[in-house]
Parts: sequence; structure tokens; C-alpha cells
Amino acid sequence: MADTAKTSLRTARSRVKGLGASGHGAGHWWQQRVTAAANVPLMIAFIVIIAKMSGRPYPEAVALVSHPLVALILILAVISVALHMRIGLQVVIEDYVQAKGLKFAALFANNVYSVGVAVACLYAIMRVSLARLV
Repeated sequence: MADTAKTSLRTARSRVKGLGASGHGAGHWWQQRVTAAANVPLMIAFIVIIAKMSGRPYPEAVALVSHPLVALILILAVISVALHMRIGLQVVIEDYVQAKGLKFAALFANNVYSVGVAVACLYAIMRVSLARLV
């Protein structure tokens, strides 16, 4: 056991905490895989929804998005894709940006952009889907 501890490139603290080189452990890896798996059926459903709206007049498209199941699928797709995008770019930034200040700024910008895109999409879906209720 002592021989493996000496040949390991991980610090004693990282071995105890179970963290990888980036300090995040397997959490990001699992989140990336789960969102990727969730994105497959959600994107298929998204394509079907967009295809059904193709060529229809605006009121019919609004009626389709106003259906609770359709709105839920779109909301889940936006959340899953935004999270997948944020995690993926975060990994790239952590791996390839070396300067601490630039890394912090890039990670901050990544988070702001991802949340901004998600909020804008969710607002649009909610606005359209709840328009029939008003």
C-alpha cells in the first residue's frame, strides 16, 4: 500500500477527499453524462415539436406551445442543454486557461451566459405557454 501512495501523482488530501485533478471529483463527469443522455430524447421531442409548428400560422404554434406537456418538454430541454453547455465549457476553460485572472473571468462569463440563455428561453416558453390563460 505504501508503494502505491509513493507512485501516485495525487496528493494525500485529494486521495482522502476522492477528488480528481480538477478538484471537482466525478460530479461534473456524471452531470455531463446524465445531461447528455437526457438531451437525446429531449432533442428528438424538440425536433418533433418544431416540425409540427412548421408552416402553421402563429396562433396554432402558440396553441401547441401552450399545451402543458409540450411546455414541460421545452422547459426540461432548455434546462438540460444549458447545464450541459455550462459544464462542457467549464471543463474546457479549467483545462486550457492557465492565468488565474483570465480563468476566473472566463468561468464567470460562462456562468452568466449559460444562465442568461436559460432564463431568456424559459421566459419565452412561459410567456407563450401562459398567454392563453390571460
